[in-house]
Amino acid sequence: MLSRLMSGSSRSLEREYSCTVRLLDDSEYTCTIQRDAKGQYLFDLLCHHLNLLEKDYFGIRFVDPDKQRHWLEFTKSVVKQLRSQPPFTMCFRVKFYPADPAALKEEITRYLVFLQIKRDLYHGRLLCKTSDAALLAAYILQAEIGDYDPGKHPEGYSSKFQFFPKHSEKLERKIAEIHKTELSGQTPATSELNFLRKAQTLETYGVDPHPCKDVSGNAAFLAFTPFGFVVLQGNKRVHFIKWNEVTKLKFEGKTFYLYVSQKEEKKIILTYFAPTPEACKHLWKCGIENQAFYKLEKSSQVRTVSSSNLFFKGSRFRYSGRVAKEVMESSAKIKREPPEIHRAGMVPSRSCPSITHGPRLSSVPRTRRRAVHISIMEGLESLRDSAHSTPVRASSHGDTFLPHARSGRADSNERVAVIADEAYSPADSVLPTPVAEHSLELMLLSRQINGATCSIEEEKESEASTPTAAELEALGGELRALCQGHGRPEEEQSGDLKRPLLQQLQQQGWDKSVPLD
Repeated sequence: MLSRLMSGSSRSLEREYSCTVRLLDDSEYTCTIQRDAKGQYLFDLLCHHLNLLEKDYFGIRFVDPDKQRHWLEFTKSVVKQLRSQPPFTMCFRVKFYPADPAALKEEITRYLVFLQIKRDLYHGRLLCKTSDAALLAAYILQAEIGDYDPGKHPEGYSSKFQFFPKHSEKLERKIAEIHKTELSGQTPATSELNFLRKAQTLETYGVDPHPCKDVSGNAAFLAFTPFGFVVLQGNKRVHFIKWNEVTKLKFEGKTFYLYVSQKEEKKIILTYFAPTPEACKHLWKCGIENQAFYKLEKSSQVRTVSSSNLFFKGSRFRYSGRVAKEVMESSAKIKREPPEIHRAGMVPSRSCPSITHGPRLSSVPRTRRRAVHISIMEGLESLRDSAHSTPVRASSHGDTFLPHARSGRADSNERVAVIADEAYSPADSVLPTPVAEHSLELMLLSRQINGATCSIEEEKESEASTPTAAELEALGGELRALCQGHGRPEEEQSGDLKRPLLQQLQQQGWDKSVPLD
């Protein structure tokens, strides 16, 4: 009898799983779910935690063991979808960008969308001309540090914050000028609203890029936006297809097809090739969901879609949520006291900081910070005479945000539009979530040494528990000295350099995988 009770208790424990979801402000929400819990259950827990009612615009993103990104399906088991070993790690993100984010009913919803678009700006997904970039960054400053105060904000204060993949001194001066002279008196809510209104006018608003190749083998990024399907190639938007012109989405293996019916019965088929069949299926499912959400009048019109011409062959998929029109009608009926929003000030850092719900805990205690630095340097010293170091190449910080061909939303008849002088190249947008086996810390170290920026999720240390700028500069100088004068091929040297660094990082406890987006 006792053995049966113990075995039953053991089975019960095995049916509970720990889930950690990284929120838009980089804080984490942790909960326990049952083995058979559906995605909707976890999503509802999150929305309750955030006090969010206009929740249809959001979703939960995860990465499977093969490093393929997915959106969590709410009608299916969480455990079966993830196919990985617990504890599970996911991200809460905007899945369907509002066509007019400024028109959202509640401030809490606008704030969460603001955080998402701020991430898009930082990662290079929201590409814009210099003047727009400066204005958007100034709005962020005003929303998160308030009015310019010469006593608190010395010369060059805007350079302490990282808003974009690359900065220039000219851009930083422009950001500070706008913040000082044009935005004084704006509340955080007003600045966030103005930020959303400006972001919505940009060509790349709402773009979640999928890397592909065209039939000629040229690289391209495909994306679904509130207004239609877009293809970004080089520095141009080569296709913009309205949702009412898209007649069918299909995929076979790595090949993605988009069927278009335009005016005067003109029909075309756009063909692109994804990196893997799994990536192609993910692209197809994103297209099906976006088309249903933005194009249909009501959710009762949603139909199951097949990836093949023959319904009984290939993959079948059905969007399970409400459509945009229903969401807006439901939002109009919300009547409650506005929920409190817990904003927090920006922490000066060369990476985009964590905002609000609570401080992020560092994996390296403050008292061990110097020990990590010394230990790493000891490991590097052992390589001085061994010719195992890899030459470190400094990265330039040019101005990525060069002029658009035009401002505002392009008309659908204008199929090709120049969006920038440089190629669209979103940083970290297609990296797996999470990064495994301590690669995060090595990436952070190498990027700081090279002068490159770190993503929001890459810098999981708070400023109090990371090496200071002086320590990083010293570390960078010593590493560069060690790396000079060795003639071995870079591929051979790279592995030899990484191994001792990783060993030192592991010994100091830097072992937490952190989601990237």
